[in-house]
Amino acid sequence: MDLSPRFVDVILPLPLPRYFSYSLPQEFVDAVQPGCRLIVPFGKRKFYTAITVRIHNEAPLDYETKEVVSLLDEKPILREPQLKFWEWIASYYLCAVGDVYKAALPAGLKLESETRLMLNPDIVPESLTLTEKEIQVLDKLPAEEKVTILDLERETGIRNLTPVLKSLLDKEAIIISEELKESFRPKTENFVRLTIPADDQERLRPVFDELSRAPKQLNLLLHYLDITHYLQEKQAIEISRKDLLEKANATPSVLKALTDKGIFEIYQKEIGRLASYERDTVDAFILNEAQQEAFNQINQQFTDKSTVLLHGVTSCGKTEIYIHLIEAQLQQGKQVLYLLPEIALTTQLTDRLKRVFGDKLGIYHSKFSDNERVEIWNNLLNRKGYQVILGVRSSVFLPFSNLGLIIVDEEHENTYKQQDPAPRYHARNAAIVLAAMHGAKTLLGTATPSIETYFNAQTGKYGLVELFQRYEGLQLPAIEAVDTKDLRRKKLMKSTFSPTLIDKINEALERNEQVILFQNRRGFAPMVECQLCAWVPKCKHCDVSLTYHKRLNQLTCHYCGYTYQIPRSCPACGHHSLEMRGFGTEKIEDEIRELFPQAGVGRMDFDTTRSRKAYEQIIRDFETRKTHILIGTQMISKGLDFDNVSVVGILSADTMMNFPDFRSHERAYQLMTQVSGRAGRKNKRGLVILQSSEPGHPVIRQVIDGNYRAMYETQLAERHLFRYPPFFRLIYIYLKHKNETLLSEMASEMGERLRAVFGPRVLGPDSPPVARIQTFYIRKIILKIENQANLQRVKDHLQHIRTEMTSDERFKSLMVYYDVDPM
Repeated sequence: MDLSPRFVDVILPLPLPRYFSYSLPQEFVDAVQPGCRLIVPFGKRKFYTAITVRIHNEAPLDYETKEVVSLLDEKPILREPQLKFWEWIASYYLCAVGDVYKAALPAGLKLESETRLMLNPDIVPESLTLTEKEIQVLDKLPAEEKVTILDLERETGIRNLTPVLKSLLDKEAIIISEELKESFRPKTENFVRLTIPADDQERLRPVFDELSRAPKQLNLLLHYLDITHYLQEKQAIEISRKDLLEKANATPSVLKALTDKGIFEIYQKEIGRLASYERDTVDAFILNEAQQEAFNQINQQFTDKSTVLLHGVTSCGKTEIYIHLIEAQLQQGKQVLYLLPEIALTTQLTDRLKRVFGDKLGIYHSKFSDNERVEIWNNLLNRKGYQVILGVRSSVFLPFSNLGLIIVDEEHENTYKQQDPAPRYHARNAAIVLAAMHGAKTLLGTATPSIETYFNAQTGKYGLVELFQRYEGLQLPAIEAVDTKDLRRKKLMKSTFSPTLIDKINEALERNEQVILFQNRRGFAPMVECQLCAWVPKCKHCDVSLTYHKRLNQLTCHYCGYTYQIPRSCPACGHHSLEMRGFGTEKIEDEIRELFPQAGVGRMDFDTTRSRKAYEQIIRDFETRKTHILIGTQMISKGLDFDNVSVVGILSADTMMNFPDFRSHERAYQLMTQVSGRAGRKNKRGLVILQSSEPGHPVIRQVIDGNYRAMYETQLAERHLFRYPPFFRLIYIYLKHKNETLLSEMASEMGERLRAVFGPRVLGPDSPPVARIQTFYIRKIILKIENQANLQRVKDHLQHIRTEMTSDERFKSLMVYYDVDPM
């Protein structure tokens, strides 16, 4: 009786509710392991890269298995803890494991099924009745070559080819097929080596004699011997073709002549795309007394707590404490994951860490290319040297083998939470679970802890270490609130900037100091409005007004990205006076350039930082004082360290405090405190000008006093009263559909079904502030669950209700998804 395994359960990169089984060809039985990639068919003509989860002999009862097409790996590309971590993410955040797979694995490790087309050689196009678009498509199709739909759309200029291609398929004018495309290819380079072994140098003598009449070839050979230390070493140092030609100042034809004579040979070698860092200093900076005390307390807390919060004011030297903690882990042979909320921070922090850790440091974030991310993945998987990974939230999915510590810097930041698409995980919370799976510790660091984290520290779930002394005894910045409402009433505020702020900027520039201006809204004007009839341009796909971007001279939707030309006159009434309302970072930049024409001005927001090099250049220009005034959104609030900033301007505190969300006061305090912390970090006390129409607001008073505890206690009391975290868990249930009437009906029915199970814990359905995005209408239901409740039972009920709803013929096209622990 043959007991060899005949089936595999796999994860597909699709939002499927379960694993799928495939039959295993005999040739793969002994080779396949959990964590290996397989090519499998799915549907009629699609192929996907699947991840093996289980190998077994149990045939599924409800469908006939298809056969695995190919095995891609000799050994797994995932470690066993990663598969468990994926399953936890899927279970906790109520999504499919396939969603986690899509987010976790670099695109370069996924083979993609790509639709390709070609002319049917057995059909004569002249015999068919064709439309103009069909003729256009056939004219662009090569005779014997397959092309992708994307290429064809590009060639024809037709935006949606699907109806045209369907018609051509029905007429059998074209053939469609699915071919697999491998995204990742190792980077290779041509290298040069001598055909004579280094331990047989006597054979060089006749070569020198032969080249005596070819001085250029002899010169190249001598340079090769010198550069590679061939005569001193038993094994020559490798050198690339490019480097050899540059260093010897030789031409390719000279090298070709030596290759033709059999003296040299050219070979290809895989080289890394990633920068390697050389260690500049022997040790990290010595900790001062306060830092050393905090360092000792953290280690002490780690003896009985897996997670510790380091609550330290801005510029107290948390990073140096982190570096010492990392060094202690490396001495034990452990790996460290250092998480940051923003890619911009990795740019500045890389320079500090590489001086200490050299080539042990790896960087991982979305601004790296797919191929670079695959190389980091493979290096960790094969234990090729990285021991410290500096990255953003997606770094939690890397294949760590010996993780000892995870540092979550600026743990309060909402950018740690993935919003769309699924999995909607929070990297801070996921990191704590990941560390527990590896038997590692987690350190959360911030000057402004999230309410939930500080509550966990106060109640003993986490350890707590506090550091309220700035490095080198520097004072916290002075914060001065300016009443913009009063200034406008007195007609003293003629622009975005108060007279006080303009004076302080002038004084700073005269002292050759730098300024940061914070406005958490990008673009030129958040809204365009007709002065006569109050018409406001809105996105045709989303329920939002459009933002004007002056540099591009266009209106842009910040939800779907669609752009519109700005009308010359109002489409509603024909009037020509369209007015810009409000101000974003682009408008601030224009006004600052007019007010301070001699100053170097930079802007840091989503529009100016679309590439990794853009981040680096903006920060480098400010560090080298080429830029004197830096304008930015919340990107500039997150731990950036500039030693010459003396003035920070917060231009509109009101927009942060008045946002319709239970976290708005907490976030406003965090943002204002963090951006204030950029001032006066090295030589002198900084100054913050905080512009608000409500300078007496409690949150602003708490920011001015630096009183985190008062903010925490106020918010905690409110949240206890209204049943919000940390006393209750939140799950947002979103429903989407293109038909608003049908959506309202579905949302009402789902709300009733949820209330039948959960009672008054269910709020809604309601329309969110933005009730339509990318042509889909949205409804939201809020579920508040006691912390003591069995979360798995709650999730089982939710999944059951969703299955019931979507099995109803009326609601089959309903889109339902969950946001667990929303931000």
